[in-house]
Amino acid sequence: MNKKIWIAALLVTVMAVAAGCGSKPTAAPNQTQGAGTENNVTEVEGETITEPVTAEPEENTTPTESTEGSSEGTTTTTPPSGTSTETPATYESNEKKTITVFYTDEEELELHKASAEISYASDDAKYKAAFESLQQSKDSKLVPLWSKEIELKSVQFKDGALTLDIHMPDTARLGAGGESYALDALKQTFFQFDEVKSLDLLVDGQQTESLMGHVDLEHPMTRSE
Repeated sequence: MNKKIWIAALLVTVMAVAAGCGSKPTAAPNQTQGAGTENNVTEVEGETITEPVTAEPEENTTPTESTEGSSEGTTTTTPPSGTSTETPATYESNEKKTITVFYTDEEELELHKASAEISYASDDAKYKAAFESLQQSKDSKLVPLWSKEIELKSVQFKDGALTLDIHMPDTARLGAGGESYALDALKQTFFQFDEVKSLDLLVDGQQTESLMGHVDLEHPMTRSE
């Protein structure tokens, strides 16, 4: 009986030794790893265990192109709400008119009339332009009776009454004949405007008895019928 037991124990020992020799660790077979997959190999008491490990995806380090560069060099200005960017157009309202102006000759023998074109934007500007026409002539044979030294200080027109205020230096004074022609030239030039019913001429804001000391000066001068 004991002999059988020993024989059985011996067989078990031999089988155990044979099993230990036949179970040597073997390398894991080559596997084609997929993208992002790794294998960890662990030996546990003679057995090989392969554990799949999933690798974390790599971070995308490619910089994102900025779209700000595409608008570089371009400036867009947005006007405030309710603000118009249109520039209002301006128009000149000057009117042109051809008038008759009176001069004298080189010998101051008589009055001579000529045409002059004036440009104005208001009635006051029209009267100023007419006075300036009396001070200059394009014809050398026609002599102005109103010197350029005479300053027209102001013009007032109301209810048909025109008032001119002038400053006249002594160098602009004429003789008796010249003074008479000067006043006639002034009246005929301004009374051609239908709206002017009377004309008053002041010297430095004052009414004077005579313009140049030779002829009486009426206040006001009226249109002769």
